[in-house]
Amino acid sequence: MSSRPIASSSVVALSRPKASDFVTLAKVRVNTLVLVTTGLGYLLAGRRVDPWVLLHAIVGTGLVAAGASAFNQIWERDLDARMRRTADRPLAAGRMDVSHALLFAAGASVVGIAELALVVNLLSAAIAGATLLLYVLVYTPMKRVTSLATVVGAVPGALPPVIGWAAAGGGLSAGAWVLFAILFFWQMPHFLAIAWLYREDYARAGFPMLPVIEPDGASTGRQAALYALTLLPVSLALSALGVTNNVYTAGAILLGAVFTAAAVTFAWRRSTRSARWLFTASILYLPALLLLAFFDRGHP
Repeated sequence: MSSRPIASSSVVALSRPKASDFVTLAKVRVNTLVLVTTGLGYLLAGRRVDPWVLLHAIVGTGLVAAGASAFNQIWERDLDARMRRTADRPLAAGRMDVSHALLFAAGASVVGIAELALVVNLLSAAIAGATLLLYVLVYTPMKRVTSLATVVGAVPGALPPVIGWAAAGGGLSAGAWVLFAILFFWQMPHFLAIAWLYREDYARAGFPMLPVIEPDGASTGRQAALYALTLLPVSLALSALGVTNNVYTAGAILLGAVFTAAAVTFAWRRSTRSARWLFTASILYLPALLLLAFFDRGHP
């Protein structure tokens, strides 16, 4: 007799997902960066700001990012259930039915792309659509078979500022691709630090992350340092193009030096402490650099 109420409550739980579960499905906290970089890409394009278009560019891109995150969790729900850091996600924990997640993922993606196409422009919608397909159909399945998935995944992660730049209506000039490169090269040390910190978790789930397939961490540290070193001159290209000015340049050099020092230290020591330092440096570096770019923007 006691099994019926339990089964009944499980059905209710699955048929009525909590709002907080949809927030987790959309990865709202992580995708805040998508909103910020989309808006920054629009503003740095140097064209007349239309608040209405800017708002829809941010919302539309955010919806596509939410849909991509949901599709990712649908694909990986079995592996998420094996990892401590992801086991409480709604699909992995069994709190949400896959049909609800699919409806949310498809709905958010379609509405986001339609909003960009109808209110912003077709170029921004096309880039957002390509970002979605690359993240869901290429990066997500690759994660199960190769460590190179991290590099591939950094591409859709770096496209939001390009969407924002395209939304400004001036096409895609060099500044858009510099912003893309900044986000791309920043992501690599950031994710390599995470992969090192959670390497046992990734191994348990069967993800062939670089620290999993090469446990000594030599390649992980070396790549983190190389990407950080490359990021420094790439970040200065914004000023060379006139997108930003001298204050940004000085700040980018200082921030880049600190970030590189953290990456080199991790490459040298390959310890949990140095990985945490690199991770912390990465999450401080990018917001600081973006703020500098916003407040010291020029006229490309």
